[in-house]
Amino acid sequence: MVSDLVARRFWIERIGRAWQRHSVVWLSGVRRVGKTCLCLTLGDIEYFDCELPRVRRMLEDPETFWEGMYGKKVVLDEVHRLPNPSEVLKIAADHFPGIKVLATGSSTLGASAKFRDTLSGRKAEVWLTPMVLADLKDFGRADLKYRLLRGGLPPFFLSKEYPEQDFQEWMDAFWAKDIQELFRLGKRYSFLRFVELLLMQSGGIFEATHFARPCEVSRTTIANYLEVLQSAHVSHVVRPFSTYRSSEIVSAPKVYAFDTGFVCYYRGLNTLRPDDLGFLWEHLVLNEIQACFQLHHVHYWRDKRGHEVDFVLIFRGIPPIVIECKWSADDLDGKNLLAFSRRYPEAVFFVVASDVKQAFSRKYKGISIRFLNLPQIIEELNGRKP
Repeated sequence: MVSDLVARRFWIERIGRAWQRHSVVWLSGVRRVGKTCLCLTLGDIEYFDCELPRVRRMLEDPETFWEGMYGKKVVLDEVHRLPNPSEVLKIAADHFPGIKVLATGSSTLGASAKFRDTLSGRKAEVWLTPMVLADLKDFGRADLKYRLLRGGLPPFFLSKEYPEQDFQEWMDAFWAKDIQELFRLGKRYSFLRFVELLLMQSGGIFEATHFARPCEVSRTTIANYLEVLQSAHVSHVVRPFSTYRSSEIVSAPKVYAFDTGFVCYYRGLNTLRPDDLGFLWEHLVLNEIQACFQLHHVHYWRDKRGHEVDFVLIFRGIPPIVIECKWSADDLDGKNLLAFSRRYPEAVFFVVASDVKQAFSRKYKGISIRFLNLPQIIEELNGRKP
């Protein structure tokens, strides 16, 4: 029942802002991230599930369908089940601007060239990530360690017991419905083995040749697999920031899994040790930044002497923003930030830690470092982003 659903206020507000820019909004996200439930909590909507044959028949004549929806808010859920979803949405955008349309579907559809080209300039996009901090409040459980272990897919987060079987069922469905239907990759074992290994080493530097032998495919195939996962929002490729100096890493990306729950599952973690927290916290900070700023291009930095910073954000017209993620503020070793500052003295430095209550600043060998918690860094970035 709709009355039993949790209203995720952060995302409802974001969809409302997107509708102010365009009459058609594309809501993307991985399976079970909560797209359908979010749609049903919007209120005052006409909801259509495109998996149903009767709905697909209604949309065989899109012009007549849209004529009957004048002045309404319409949700087309699982729109990729339609024979020509981009054409249906294009007609709505071009000829029925008085109708507010929210379309959901496979992330891989949104990444397709035809979908992007047909709807270019006609739609706003909302990327529904795994649960953010605001969602934890709405769901009534703000325990960060619990969120790190269970992950950010609402059904898994809300399950009374650890949903071990659900993680595997999710991956089986991902292969059958998202990958096979849209990409037809062929080698189930090789692809799923690659996903498993990638999730286990999430956050590490990616080298395709390291995966080729255990997955029994070529390096080129591994690179193709990664591109598929990236288009489906299951992996996030974080590329190095550099000005192509001889002392910096310029090409090797880091790859992060989309959700901490899957990282824990594939690493065999059912409880979190102190050493696990910092590593998973890094993922949560990345997820919050991606959700709040709908940002696909986040960088990291590393030099050839081994100095590394977690994230570098580049916005036009302002200095680089450097973010280090630490579970505890006391864990910071400032030498990595100092190494970055020698090359980029105009940069701004932040440490995001779970145990910071009130923001504060410290000096480290001449550089100023601001310590904040996760909500505070988002507020700070909002103030700095052009």
